[in-house]
Order: sequence, then C-alpha cells, then structure tokens
Amino acid sequence: MIRILLAEDQTLLRGALAALLASEPDFAIVAETGSGDEVLPLARCGTPDVALLDIGLPGQDGITAAHRLRIEFPDCRTILLSQMSSPGVVYRALMVGVDGVLPKTIAPDQLTAAIRTVVAGGRVVDKALELAARESGASPLTPRETQILSRIAEGATPKAVARELGLSVGSVRNRISSVSAKLGAAGSAEAVARAERSGWLPLRLPTS
Repeated sequence: MIRILLAEDQTLLRGALAALLASEPDFAIVAETGSGDEVLPLARCGTPDVALLDIGLPGQDGITAAHRLRIEFPDCRTILLSQMSSPGVVYRALMVGVDGVLPKTIAPDQLTAAIRTVVAGGRVVDKALELAARESGASPLTPRETQILSRIAEGATPKAVARELGLSVGSVRNRISSVSAKLGAAGSAEAVARAERSGWLPLRLPTS
C-alpha cells in the first residue's frame, strides 16, 4: 500500500481528494490536515510514503513543509498542488527539491498516476508551470545583494550586517536601497517579501 499524507486547507477540495485517493486499491490515507503546521507532526505518526501538499497552506506553507519533510523523512516523496501560483512560487518549490509540482486542475487519473510515479522514484512537474518558473527564476540581485538581503530577512540590522561582512553601515544601506529599487519595493521589508516570493532568497525554516 502507498501511504499518503494529504494537506489541503479547502475542506471541500480536501474531501474530494481524500475520496478519490481512497478509491484506489493500492492507496491508504494515513493523515489529513488543513494546516501546514500539522504536516510534520502527522508525518511522525503516520510515516507516509508520499505527501500531497497545497502550496498555499496556512501557517507553514507547502514549500516549507515539503522542505522540512525532506530533511526529517528523506524517503517520503512530496507533490505540491498549485492553484494560480506565481512563477516565483513554483520556482521556490523546484529549488527545494520536491518530487512533483502539479496544477489543481489536473485530471484525477493523472494525479493518481503521478503519485505512483514519484513513489517509484520518478519526478512529475507540470510542463507549463515549470517553463514559467524557469523563465522567471533568474534573480536580478548580485551575490552580495542576496547575502545582505538574506541577513535582513533573518532580522539582522544594517549595523550587524556591516560588521559581519566587513562593510561600512552606509555601504550596506546603499545596497539595500539599490535592491529595493531593483524590485520596485518601498523599503527593505517589501524587498524581502518580493524576493522570497520569487525564490531569490534561501528558504527560511521555522526554528521549531
């Protein structure tokens, strides 16, 4: 039996997916949730073979949940379901090494086939989603700008970043201003948000 963890916050859709998967003779749903924060605890109890996750889960999003699953349960395969996601979001998903990214409009028989494919060691990524993600994935930021913005995203002050990188505080502030201008952001917080949505910053994981 293929043991499946299902995470989808839309109750009606989750019910429909659960019914579909339960109708397959070789599938068993070991856990269901509508929250990304519950994915890892449920995986610890149910030891799934594959996790089917909505990208836009509340709490811990599907991409972060998939990344944490890969660290703690390397044998658990992950498929993310996307609905109207920006190419940058899909690009982030590809960068954390998920086994599948599929649109929620996928046909039922294609979804069940995809689950069997990833469990067998294959990879399933919707071609249109992947093409759009790859085309939008090139970051406009320099390595140094990425480094600085990553530290700002983690909560470091410009003074702390300057000290860590051996730069002047003015130089750090100028680079943050340059990044904000490149991304069309009003300030560093908005620049961080836009860069993270586009997959241009390293994924930040919760500490617990």
